[in-house]
This record gives sequence, C-alpha cells and structure tokens, in this order.
Amino acid sequence: MSITGIRWAGPRALLVELADLNSVLAFHQRVQAAPLPGQLDAIAAAATVLVKFASQAQARGARAAVEQFQLEGARKVGGREVTIEVVYDGEDLAEVGRLTGLGADGVVAAHTGQLWTAAFGGFAPGFAYLVGGNNSLTVPRRPTPRTAVPAGSVALGGEFSAVYPRQSPGGWQLIGRTSAVMWDLEREQPALIRPGDTVRYVAVDSLTEPPGTALISTAETDADRPDAVRSGLEILQPGLQSLLQDLGRPGLGDLGVSASGAADQQSARQANRLVGNGPAAAVVENLLGGLTVRAMGDQVAAVTGAAAPLEVRSAEGGLLRRPDPCAPFALLDGESLTVGAPTLGLRTYLAVRGGFDVPLVLGSRSTDTMSGLGPAPLATGTRVPVAPATERTAVGHPEPSALRVGAGTTELRITLGPREDWFPEEAAQVLTQQQWQVSDQSNRIGVRLVPDPGHGRPLERSRTGELASEGAVAGALQVPPSGQPVIFLADHPITGGYPVIAVVIPEDLPTAAQVPPGGRVRFTVVDSATLEPLPQAANDTISERIPS
Repeated sequence: MSITGIRWAGPRALLVELADLNSVLAFHQRVQAAPLPGQLDAIAAAATVLVKFASQAQARGARAAVEQFQLEGARKVGGREVTIEVVYDGEDLAEVGRLTGLGADGVVAAHTGQLWTAAFGGFAPGFAYLVGGNNSLTVPRRPTPRTAVPAGSVALGGEFSAVYPRQSPGGWQLIGRTSAVMWDLEREQPALIRPGDTVRYVAVDSLTEPPGTALISTAETDADRPDAVRSGLEILQPGLQSLLQDLGRPGLGDLGVSASGAADQQSARQANRLVGNGPAAAVVENLLGGLTVRAMGDQVAAVTGAAAPLEVRSAEGGLLRRPDPCAPFALLDGESLTVGAPTLGLRTYLAVRGGFDVPLVLGSRSTDTMSGLGPAPLATGTRVPVAPATERTAVGHPEPSALRVGAGTTELRITLGPREDWFPEEAAQVLTQQQWQVSDQSNRIGVRLVPDPGHGRPLERSRTGELASEGAVAGALQVPPSGQPVIFLADHPITGGYPVIAVVIPEDLPTAAQVPPGGRVRFTVVDSATLEPLPQAANDTISERIPS
C-alpha cells in the first residue's frame, strides 16, 4: 500500500493519489481517526482521497506531513457487514446478462456470490460506491440516462454496484430493487453504508416492505400553524427562488453530503454582522429579486449582496421609505419589505436580528438544492420564525458593498490542477486568454460557462476515456466532453468524473456566485501560496506530485 502522488486541488486542498483501494481505505481511515491540523473533510474515491483544509498554510503543512506517511503494513480496520435483500427483476437485468455473457441468472449469481466493499460516497446522501471482489460485472453506463430512477433500485455502473437512496436521475444499469432504507435522518448514523463497510447482497422472492425512499425530510417551518410564529417574517412573494442558508454543513463528504450554505458567504456574513448576529445565523438567499416579506413583530433587518432596490411599505400598501443596502434598518410589525431586481449581481441576502429559527438538519439550517436536505424553498404564505437576539454584538454601522461584480467582465483568480494534464499545453492559454459567458442553465450546483459567442472556443482534452470519480472542491472548474467548463458552487456533487483543469480560489467564489446569466468572466492563474498572478501561467504547471 502506498501513496503514488499528491496534487493541489486549489490552494486549500490536497488530492492524494493511492496505489489501490486498500491504500485508499487505509489512508482515509488514518486521516479520519487522527485529522491533520485544520482538516475540514476527507473524501475517499476510487483511487484518491481529497483532504480539505481551513487555510492555505494548514494545507501546505499537511502536504509536508502526508509526504512522510508510511502506509506499508497498515491494516484497514474492518467496517460493518451489511446485508441487503434484493428482488432481481430490474429493467436492465437481461441487458447486463448480454453485456457480461453471464445471462440473467449468472448476473444474479455473480452479484450475490461476492462481497462488496464501500469505497466512497457521493452523488447523493446515502449513495455508496461498492467495489466487488472481481470484475465479472463491469458494465458501461446506459448511453441515455433515465430521468427518474426509483428509490431502492439496485444498479451497476462501470466496476461499481450501488443502491439509489432516493428517486433521482441516473445512468446506471438497473438489475433489482430493495426495501433497505439507505439514508434515514432518524438514525444515529443516517447512512446505512459508510466507506470501509462490506455489503452482501441476498436474493429474495419478495420484499417485506415497499422499496424505501430515503428519509431526507426537510426542516419544517410553521407555515401551517399561523399562531405558532409570534416574531418572524411572512413570505408574501418568494421571487424566482428564496432559500434559507447559513455557513453550511462541512465535514460530511464521505456520506455524500455537500457543505451547501450561502453561495456568497461573504455577503451572508456581512448581512449578519450588520444586524448584530453571529456569522453562522441563517439568512434568506434570494435569486434575482422579487422577494416581498411582512414583519411579524418589530425586526431589525439588512440586505447585502447584489445591488437591488429596497422598498418598505405600510400594512395598507403605502410607500414608507427606501432603505439603503448594506445598512441595518427597522422593519416594524405589519410593514413589508420588497427586494427588487438587481442592477448588478445575482443573489441578495436578507438577515434579521436574532437569525431565522428553523430546525437544524445535520447541524445546519441550509437548503441543499441537490440532495433535498434542509428547509424547503420559501413559498408564499410561509412564516419563518426569528429567534430572540442573544448575541452581544451590537447592530453594525453601514458598510460598503462587498460585491465585486461590475457591468463589464468579471475577473476570477484560479490555480491550475489537479487534472490539467488531461489537456494539451495550450489549454491553459485557451482558458485564460478568452472570455467566457455564464449560461442561463447555471444554479447553486454550478456556474455553467460557454465560450464568448463569436470569439471563443471550447477546451479540448489530450486524453480519451473516463477519469475515475474523485472528490472535488467548491470552485473546481470541471470540464465535460463538451469542453464547456462548470464552476462548482455550494451544492456541488461530492465526487465527479470529469477532469478539473483549475480551481477558482476561495476568496473569489463569492464573486463567481454573483455573476448573472449572460455575464462574462475571465480567468487569471495565480500562485497558490501568494495569490499573485503568474507571469508565465499559461505554460506553467503548478500541481505537484511526489514519488511513491
């Protein structure tokens, strides 16, 4: 067992390459049992472990420590063995039998006749990638993914087997179904299978219960109990999208749970600071304005982020005042606040003194749009309670806006890697010497980019084939076969199978989250230690490797 390489994945994360699955599990277990200074998360994958840190200095210190790791002789402590009963009647069972040459009965025998090991999580909470004892069931994914795979579906994709924890799109081959509940927030350990566990599939004729949907219940608000909220906000109009967000739920990557949280954490922190909250208090994140709320009880509020007009009206609808953004203001009982369409930027953040008081889900009040964890999106009639103000911090003074998005091209700093070697040398020049336009298909999962119409071109790869799924950080510039990069944002998948050519530095992620559809961005490669531009960035490679 050995480490074969270490690559930078942005200035605050290391992608550690390992020789085999046993090495992955041993390394992952080591850093989970004894976290490195500043370690935020460690995400195991097929042949790598991604380790994230709170700062650049801690990441660099950890790199020096990891280079000295000796995994030879390390023994993986056995995880639990989980038994999953399966009815083998999947839509793709016959096709898998044809692809493998085993026939349908042979597929069932091969699937139940070997012990599977959970290598890593990803895709969705409770989704575990299982590796078998042999490669007899290695099959390609479907050429056209299904738009909806039922919860409890047992599937094969590449060398892996898995159970879908909830209904979701998917391109794996379906061979059966189970009633095992893969994710349940009522359990002490929500995930039925964790990395390092082993799984034995058992064929049965019928299931004792219907295929179980994952219990990814959202945090309930008091919208259905009007008398329960005495101090808070009532949503009169949510706009295109309004979500409750805080600083997220980091550290759960090995369960397939993304950190989520405010897309522009700088603006969310500023809004909380202005009303005297701690930085982790929940705020409302609104997309493109159109939000109107009514105060239940006297409140102190602030709106930050995108530059949007604000109006406060009386209970009768008369205009009372136009508060300044990035400044605290009173919103008295019965008054309504409207956040208009932004003139610059994309997302606004509304904080109220005391913070929004909805139940915590895995330690956070954030809505994760990809997994469904957290509070439901705010809807007309929702009444969101506000906690009593207990922070000792005083209400703040007006501040300059933290928004760095202007009317022209937005500059974003990046560090190359970890997979820039999947591209020709000129790819860095193509990436940095042209403008990219933000697609209207962008969301909290990622900012989708297209070459500047009429002037740009997509990125090309120098390698064919697929990259084994591996952990990815927020800010990763993942490049699918189309050559059109996607910047991962707060709700991004934990793992991905497309090569990451570069990473937007954490300091610029709030800016990336504020570029609206149609806006243009340009990338500048910087040194990961100093964040200063590299004069020869287009020809330099700054991801590093160490010998095994």
